[in-house]
Amino acid sequence: MKSDQTWGVSGDEEGQRLDKFLAAPGRAGSRSRAADAIARGRVFVDGEEVDAAGGARVMRHGEQVRLWMDRPGSASRTPRPPVRDGLEIVHEDADLVVVNKAAGLLTVPLDGDSSAPSVLALLWDRFRSHRTREPLVVHRIDKDTSGLVLFALHETARAALVAQFAHRTPDRVYLALVNGHPDPAEGTWQDRLTWDEDAFVQRRSRADDPEARDAECAYRIVSTFAEASLLEVRLRTGRQGQIRAQAQLHGHSLVGDRRYRPREGAPGHDLRFPRQALHAQRLAFDHPSDDRRVEFTAPTPADLREFLDKLRRQARQGA
Repeated sequence: MKSDQTWGVSGDEEGQRLDKFLAAPGRAGSRSRAADAIARGRVFVDGEEVDAAGGARVMRHGEQVRLWMDRPGSASRTPRPPVRDGLEIVHEDADLVVVNKAAGLLTVPLDGDSSAPSVLALLWDRFRSHRTREPLVVHRIDKDTSGLVLFALHETARAALVAQFAHRTPDRVYLALVNGHPDPAEGTWQDRLTWDEDAFVQRRSRADDPEARDAECAYRIVSTFAEASLLEVRLRTGRQGQIRAQAQLHGHSLVGDRRYRPREGAPGHDLRFPRQALHAQRLAFDHPSDDRRVEFTAPTPADLREFLDKLRRQARQGA
């Protein structure tokens, strides 16, 4: 069995329990193995980690079930990382710290306003007594985007990590709820973008614009609703606001996005969510101390999970 596989639920399999679905040959292979994988946090449905009681959940046609047998840390299952000093620390060692950032919190302070709450400021407070540790920014996500952000704890580690991002070797995977239904259901968005300093947005560039930069990401639909689609988006470049900008340019703005708005009258235009429905779910990179590949996952936040459940209920009622 491969260590990381994903299957779609077929029409014939709709109505099965999750543990029975996973017990089929070529998957976990037995109910006991399926139950063990669920208990260890190795099973995801539509990108959301299944909780310990999730084996009894009834499967629906089109759902995507992921079995990640070698998920880091799953061999000895531990509780969800505690919130410490106002931050959910996913991983911490002598070289780096990975934080699951809450929506509404800045990654770093805004220019000219160092007093604004941010992950960086909270980390500085946390490490204030550790003179050899200095939190340094490696990459960032938007204030109203939730999920994983990475900080180095000394300059040597930062240089190694920043070099990886410059060479596009880290894996950065997001969950994005978009208006409408992208066609095809899986593909690549490729654009040339220019940063508009006045409007504070990315725009599609002119052919002769010397400031333009390539923007590329791969997407696939993992779940569909009446007027929206849940996408898994894998960044291949890392421009500021890239997923939000490209989703709008390709006709499928993020639900709740107030800056990169959907076209008036577009499918899903009336859906209401208090922020852009974007979550930095997975992050993988080479550890700067020994080059081993490490990977981290942040569970779908409660606000987005509850909104997806609402859309699923509406879909069932309208069927």
